[in-house]
This record gives sequence, structure tokens and C-alpha cells, in this order.
Amino acid sequence: MNKKPIKLIVSDMDGTLLDSNGILNPEFFTVFKDLSSEDIMFVAASGRQYYNLLKLFSSIKDKIIFIAENGTYVLFNSQELLIVDVPAEKAREVIREVRKIEGAYPVLCGKNKAYIEDCHPDFVKQAYTYYEKCNVVPDLTDVTDDKFLKIAVYDFRGSAINSYPVLEHFNNSLKVVVSGSNWLDVSHRDANKGNALKLIQSYFSVMPDECMAFGDQMNDAEMLQSVVYSYAMENASEELKRYARYIAPSNDVGGVLSVIRKTFFNKQ
Repeated sequence: MNKKPIKLIVSDMDGTLLDSNGILNPEFFTVFKDLSSEDIMFVAASGRQYYNLLKLFSSIKDKIIFIAENGTYVLFNSQELLIVDVPAEKAREVIREVRKIEGAYPVLCGKNKAYIEDCHPDFVKQAYTYYEKCNVVPDLTDVTDDKFLKIAVYDFRGSAINSYPVLEHFNNSLKVVVSGSNWLDVSHRDANKGNALKLIQSYFSVMPDECMAFGDQMNDAEMLQSVVYSYAMENASEELKRYARYIAPSNDVGGVLSVIRKTFFNKQ
């Protein structure tokens, strides 16, 4: 494949490694075992909460590297390698703005747990899908005893067309990125999966041309730019595909596992 062996593979979760129902193919664990036997590290990179990722990968939690909350929180073997938080007053400012958007609901993503304040059943279902530890509180702006990694927004009307135009101005001081068809994240301006990956590369002495990455949305752009072997999924946004050197088959046909098997083990 290249002159240097691949030492690290990083993959987004939703829309990438997981299928459209948010299911992780059990075959992943066989592939992971094969990769480990070749001393190839695997990084799960997601907008999801760390505790949610921990549940997905519980059987290998001490062997996998986690980039959680879109690059704001990085852990390996329960050791925190990176925390990039949003100042509390800035988080409150974003929350107040989100409340004005019809069809949009904020999630205050803390290091210890996530917080929501609305009991709309469909929104609550979505929140608990991605946030394993999640509390309903009367007022998000009254939460003070946590570090705030980001403010996630679930938008029933579509994050790109409804929430992003309203919140885009926060890019002057923070980072606003569409992370799914109904999700948008607001985080520290220096927080992204790419910077998180660069820290991991430095920590483990791995070069960009020894890394492979997979993603599907614009919150994966910096991550794809941080490696030589960058893959956008067939189902990825057209905008993200411009950041990738290669296209992987769709997440619903196991595109990530297919590329790994073919590249490293000559299997389909």
C-alpha cells in the first residue's frame, strides 16, 4: 500500500463505522483482533459521549483510543489525554440562542454527564441514544459543577438549513459544525477531531503517512486532513468528499471493515 506500514486507523462512528440504525457490526471485533495482532492501533472518533462509546466497545475498552465529543475529550486506557472545554458563560450564551430556534433543542455536554432541559419524547430518545449519562434539569444555564465540552443541538427541521444559519456567527469565537442531518455541535474553536488525532499521533509517535481515517460529515474534515490515507464514505456529504483521497463503500454495507480487510488481509 505504501512504503511505511499503517500503524493507526481512526474511524468516525455514526454514518461511518455504524450502520444507519446505529449498530456496530459484530465482525468489527474480529477485525480489531486481527489489527491488534499486526500492532495496528484503532481510534474511535465521534461526536458521541465517551460513556456511550465505552458501552459500544466495552470488551476492548482498555485497548482502544477514544476521541469523544468531536475532539474535545481524548482518552486511552482510562487516562485523559486531552480536555478542551467551553467557558461556562459562553456555553450559556449559545444555549440562550438555541432556545430561540424553532424545532431545535440543546444538549449541554459535560465531562461527567450530559444535561437536557426539555421532555419532548422524540428529543429525549435521541439524547439518550448518544449520551449514556444524561440528566434532565430545570435550566441548563444553572448547571455549574462540570466542565462543558460542547453544546450539541438536535434539530428536527435539519441542522444544516435551520440551526446552522442562526448559530454560524459563533464561529467568531467558537466552532460551529454540522455533525449529522439533525445534529450540530458548538465547541471550543480549537477543538476538532483533527487536532485530537494530531495529539494522538504525537503521543504514540505516529506519522500522518502511517494513518488511515474514515468519515462522513464535515466534523470529520480536519481528521481526514491529518492523515495520508483519508476515506470518505460513499454515503458521506459531497462537501466532505472533497477532503478525502479515497471513497469507501457505504456504512450500510460495512465499508470501513471492507477497506480494512482488503487492504491488510486481502479479504473482501
